[in-house]
Amino acid sequence: QVQLVESGGGSVQAGGSLRLSCVASGYIFSRSCMGWFRQAPGKEREGVALINPNGNTAYADSVKGRFTMSRDHVKNMVYLQMNSLKPEDTGMYYCAARPDGYCFTTTPRATDFGYWGQGTQVTVSS
Repeated sequence: QVQLVESGGGSVQAGGSLRLSCVASGYIFSRSCMGWFRQAPGKEREGVALINPNGNTAYADSVKGRFTMSRDHVKNMVYLQMNSLKPEDTGMYYCAARPDGYCFTTTPRATDFGYWGQGTQVTVSS
């Protein structure tokens, strides 16, 4: 079965950094498009970043230049390095997988991803 488990969330002051991790299992990781999404209470889910099997990435305009997504094909993991964090980055962050697929969109589209992790909370204080 497909399983995605996020970690690395926490509380940080504005301007600080966090690194989120997601370990994947149950599918051929090397053929997947992987995404990061976030959701604040009362707001809709927002695509943050994606990475394709070939390592090509795309980011939401709101995080471009501050966040970096990467993947490790040996460990079956993806990461989200978040720098210069802002209070508006606060939310629950979810790892998502599109097995055996390629993402052509410039930002992650939730309907493209069939599997989701449980989420990890990120809180940025001012």
